[in-house]
Amino acid sequence: MTDPIADLAFLGLMDVGALIRSRTVSSRALLEAQLQRIAMLDGRLHSYVQVLDTAARIQAEAADEEIAAGRYRGPLHGVPVAIKDLCWIEGVPTAAGTTVYKNFVPAEDATVVRRLRAAGAVLIGKTQLTEGAYSDHHPSVIPPCNPWNGDYWTGISSSGSAVATAAGLCFGAIASDTGGSIRWPCAANGTTGIKPTWGRVSRHGVFELAASLDHVGTIARSVVDAGAMLAAIAGHDPRDPTTSNDPVPDYMAVTRIGAGGLRIGIDAQWNSGDVDPETQAVLAAAAAVFAELGAELVPIAFPDVDQIVADWVPNCAVEAAVAHEGTYAAHKEQYGSILASVIEAGQAVSGTAYQKILLRRAAFRGRVENLFRSIDLLLTPVQPFAPLMLAAVATLGERPDLVAALQRYTCPFDMSGHPTLSFPAGFTGEGMPIGLQLVAGHLREAMLLRAGAAFQNVTTWHNRHPAMILEGGPMTAEMTI
Repeated sequence: MTDPIADLAFLGLMDVGALIRSRTVSSRALLEAQLQRIAMLDGRLHSYVQVLDTAARIQAEAADEEIAAGRYRGPLHGVPVAIKDLCWIEGVPTAAGTTVYKNFVPAEDATVVRRLRAAGAVLIGKTQLTEGAYSDHHPSVIPPCNPWNGDYWTGISSSGSAVATAAGLCFGAIASDTGGSIRWPCAANGTTGIKPTWGRVSRHGVFELAASLDHVGTIARSVVDAGAMLAAIAGHDPRDPTTSNDPVPDYMAVTRIGAGGLRIGIDAQWNSGDVDPETQAVLAAAAAVFAELGAELVPIAFPDVDQIVADWVPNCAVEAAVAHEGTYAAHKEQYGSILASVIEAGQAVSGTAYQKILLRRAAFRGRVENLFRSIDLLLTPVQPFAPLMLAAVATLGERPDLVAALQRYTCPFDMSGHPTLSFPAGFTGEGMPIGLQLVAGHLREAMLLRAGAAFQNVTTWHNRHPAMILEGGPMTAEMTI
């Protein structure tokens, strides 16, 4: 006999929130089922750094009491969500994937955590990430495992958040993106992610990798769910003076409008150059869906990205050196070799070289923003090749060409600060998910949600989940719908 509560693991965040609101399911019962699932599966998936079971139980019980008393806070009320271990939670260690910060216990919540609490969400745990949110895990860390197939990459920094969401170990998660760290994990694990405009979401209480490139966003299993989380955390924050003062739209309302009349730009040359046939086929099929939904497909020429991709590395390195200025010199031996080399590379960049990067970056940002005068959205791959196997990822340090190809469609929009939506749109012949990306003008996340929700209303890619093999054998690419 199946457990009806456990069977809700792959239900959407909004759907399970509605069940909690109607008191069909209690937040506490749902949480216990999630905790049991984590105990059963995460020993193999390694998506969590820490499970906050005691605190989560208190939050779930409070949610049930508030809802019973008519004090409903919104769609996240009582729903278990995860927090990337980059974000402060008062009284809970926040290591940011490092050993140098393993004993750091913040005295306050990050703004995004505080706002999730205000929305009534249940904070179930903190998810694993790469060291300092850069490209590799600290040697002491067991990396998260792809629930579709353990031989494949999980993406970079926000991989723990994507794995936990894909495997039904939470209903959504906070994530961050500096060069692609929401989009790559979403593509690798078949989840949906929003990298909002830089400044749309507060970075207060979020460990820095590169301050002007870091974007705090959300990962969920659908556009609507990711949008509901974004609605809870977005908006101006006096603690972060770089946050935008622009009002946050009603994201849930726009998901019901449809894609009719939207102008979606497609650069056929950029989208096909050195892009593998499976990814091109998925991209063409998605474009056809948008056209059937009433969107206008507009041929465009996207600005050349080669220089901005090359500039991302030293730009990130300089800012990482600043972020670690207080700890690196005295604790160098605690750093992994990859992050250490980035910090030292950043220290070596001259002021004039950095200024030239900033000038090129400003010009690129302007060219991209001007493009959105003639289109509403841009459709691109997330990466130019099918999901990478771990064996291929292990060679990245020796393959600068492969790294540049991987970054081609992601880091330009961290450099420009534009919002993106990554979403599953197909599968490889081996059964691994393939993700695509929509990009919008600054502060136009509503456009992304409108188009993405329309796409997911008529497709089922986001409803496919990895079939977890609980006893014996490797994780496989079998799917349940």
